Amino acid sequence: MADNNNLTIDPRSGFCKSNSVFYSKRKSIPLPQTDFLDVTTFISSRPHHGKTAFIDAATGRHLSFKDLWKAVDSVATCLYDMGIRKGHVILLLSPNSIFFPIVCLSVMSLGAVITTSNPLNTPREIAKQIANSKPSLAFTTPELLAKLTESNSNLTIILIDDEITGASTKTKAKIVTTLSEMVKKEPRGIRVREQVNQDDTATLLYSSGTTGESKGVVVCHRNSGSRVNGHRSLKIRNGGDVIDDCEIPGHLFTTRAADTSSADQIRERYDLSSLNFVLSGGAPLSKEMVEGFSEKYPGVTILQGYGLTESAGIGASTDTLEESRRYGTAGLLSPNTEAKIVDPESGKALLVNQTGELWLRAPSVMKGYFSNAEATSSTIDSEGWLRTGDLCYIDDDGFIFVVDRLKELIKYKGYQVPPAELEALLLTHPEISDAAVIPFPDEQVGQFPMAYVVRKAGSNLSEEAVMDFIAGQVAPYKRIRRVAYVASIPKNPSGKILRKDLIKLATSKL
Repeated sequence: MADNNNLTIDPRSGFCKSNSVFYSKRKSIPLPQTDFLDVTTFISSRPHHGKTAFIDAATGRHLSFKDLWKAVDSVATCLYDMGIRKGHVILLLSPNSIFFPIVCLSVMSLGAVITTSNPLNTPREIAKQIANSKPSLAFTTPELLAKLTESNSNLTIILIDDEITGASTKTKAKIVTTLSEMVKKEPRGIRVREQVNQDDTATLLYSSGTTGESKGVVVCHRNSGSRVNGHRSLKIRNGGDVIDDCEIPGHLFTTRAADTSSADQIRERYDLSSLNFVLSGGAPLSKEMVEGFSEKYPGVTILQGYGLTESAGIGASTDTLEESRRYGTAGLLSPNTEAKIVDPESGKALLVNQTGELWLRAPSVMKGYFSNAEATSSTIDSEGWLRTGDLCYIDDDGFIFVVDRLKELIKYKGYQVPPAELEALLLTHPEISDAAVIPFPDEQVGQFPMAYVVRKAGSNLSEEAVMDFIAGQVAPYKRIRRVAYVASIPKNPSGKILRKDLIKLATSKL
């Protein structure tokens, strides 16, 4: 991070002409100066003014801060007794639950590494993550047990359940205990048994990055602590009445607690009288969405946030109702964050109101991709700038606007879908000679995968057969939902698919 004291920075936009860097207009947050600090200890040392840490919306079960930290210490003790040490990887395959943070905080307190897998993933997708991350053991629920054992039958498993049921024992799973039993154990000694450096890896979260197959994002304890500070700062700026929480660092919650009911039905089902703020991410909200929400929920401020897994989930946000009324914006840069707008062709840093690729530099930016130096060097430069792959501009007041994507990712309900992964699967079909996958716009989901397919001579392969072929191999959000047949896939001289030509063709009739 640069020393801002000797720079002339425009107070309105945050832009510095001498180095073409945009600086955050948010108040800087002091970061811990000690080299040895794990993120679990950092979180637990923060002031918590309330009693309740988590509430399970499905069951109504409450978890107090006292019970949370006791459970974390108990589970950490059990894991240590099982031989888990600093650097060991622990897999968590589970939907969102009140137990999710207990597992994550326990693992990270030991200096071990937590890696999460989306419950929607297929056994094939989970197996690839297991093969790459090589976990020592896994936590999962009874409902997901079969999927995990199909992925790897030799993995030691801890069941997130009250007991090991008969159905569980009939599988080939190597279940050693349950989380409920671990929580009952009396903690022994101090929580941190080995010195954990802030630069040690805390989480290994899988992301498609700018393109291609999913890669492990290495997030260290310093990155995670920076994210926690950023979210806590946002809450303080909004009055401090919702600070009584316990942040889980990184993109760890892998499914969304979506309620498909209408807005009226949600109000009938839940008591929302204490709701003050709603934070939205994934894509900019439209004017109609923001105003429609405000009409149905007067007094509730809807905020927006922008971030990547590679930036530990933070980068920019709108923090007030006035800021959120700047429709289409991703917000102002987060505290301690710098940005550049770079011409993707020339590499030249651009000025205010000029569109180019957004680059970010912050304490929250990942260390790199796990065991993938090539992908790391193409995403983070030698000065620590993270190439986001998003085409943006920053206006006169310092607000970021995302206008397009350089990266070849499809955003389906906020989920990242890499076209290259689907294309590779399509090419394994015996009746397909070539294929390309593009994002197709949709009002309900944002975008969905559409495939252009070249059939082999004599094939009568149907659209439904293509979609079914992919559906059996990927998570639901990755499924192809539209197919068109072409004589050939347009490519440039080097063989790269000309997706923009296909997108133009697909949307020309809309």
